[in-house]
Amino acid sequence: MLHWATGGVIALVVAACHRAPAAAPLAPAAPLPTAVRQTVLDSVRRVLDHAIADGAFPGAYAVIGTREGIVAEYGAGRLDSADATRPTSRTVWDLASLTKVVNTTSAMLQLVGSGRVALDSPVVRYLPEWKAPGAEGVTVRHLLSHNAGLPAWRALYKEAATPDEAMSLVLATPLDTVPGVRFLYSDLGFILLGRLVERVSGEPLVGYGPRHVFGPAGMQETRFLPPASWRARTAPTEQDPWRQRKLRGEVHDENGARLGGVAGHAGLFSTAHDLARFARLYLNGGTLDGVRVFEAATVASFTRVQDTTVSRRALGWETPTGRNSAGQHLSAVAFGHTGFTGTSLWMDPSRNLFVLLLTNRVNPTRQNLRIGAVRAGLADAVSAVLAGAPR
Repeated sequence: MLHWATGGVIALVVAACHRAPAAAPLAPAAPLPTAVRQTVLDSVRRVLDHAIADGAFPGAYAVIGTREGIVAEYGAGRLDSADATRPTSRTVWDLASLTKVVNTTSAMLQLVGSGRVALDSPVVRYLPEWKAPGAEGVTVRHLLSHNAGLPAWRALYKEAATPDEAMSLVLATPLDTVPGVRFLYSDLGFILLGRLVERVSGEPLVGYGPRHVFGPAGMQETRFLPPASWRARTAPTEQDPWRQRKLRGEVHDENGARLGGVAGHAGLFSTAHDLARFARLYLNGGTLDGVRVFEAATVASFTRVQDTTVSRRALGWETPTGRNSAGQHLSAVAFGHTGFTGTSLWMDPSRNLFVLLLTNRVNPTRQNLRIGAVRAGLADAVSAVLAGAPR
């Protein structure tokens, strides 16, 4: 676990048996009074320790930070009932639907920013093989905003035997409403966006993020299909009834598994160390440690609410609604997302704040639904402390 020492220096303690690959160190935030940083840490500790006692998840790691660096971080609980290892900043988590924003939305942000994709162009311009009924009326913006008219989900893993068969089913699934009139969060839409990234970039999705986003941002532990060498420090997820085994280091999402573990909607794995850098990258307008990964104007356009007559969604990202995991106190310009396995990330540019929470709440079963209150509670607890902090 990482702890703050005198003067804001971070000491990294990683168990020798789980030694992580070298990566750029986390940086301390701009100076805050020691008492404020300690109060933030105490607030995070109270929320996570209470959640552990309440059975919300076996283990968790939270990081609170700014565009400059880390304010506080804390690991709670254990990785699994059979593994008492306490989570650290280098614990590997299945990000589930954080894949949509960390990988796929980031790739789309780059492709739009470079002019290779136009948000209001029909998706079929890039994916002419998408011939499902109604597809011709769907734009890239529709897919990113979850108002394309697509169904939310389809049991691809039950209907298909191979990744190609699963993708064929996605391409054949008809719209069930007119594009642009209804918000419906859709995994199918982001599976299509993953294919679009591959088609426009000419690169497989598995390699696009590490080459163009994660590598330049100093995120060396973010990828699809994590290697076996990461397994010991990976948080197990569910005792899966379909695969008849406890999942550790393989994608939890069944459709993601049927698509070969690499898809636009799920399958990415990462650590708190890397995702803290990712949050700082966005808060810095697409630049981190002197490296520009995104254009600032495109970051701003992707993180704004798109059409309030339909929803309060940005492009890929959620924004605060008063009812979601942002809690009650983040500003209107905040943006974030959650993942089914128990992950979440919120960033608030106006308050120079990010709140990252990584858990394996589906361990041992997805029927555990306590995570929602924990996410909002953590955001509210941190916001309450920092709202009055001298900066």
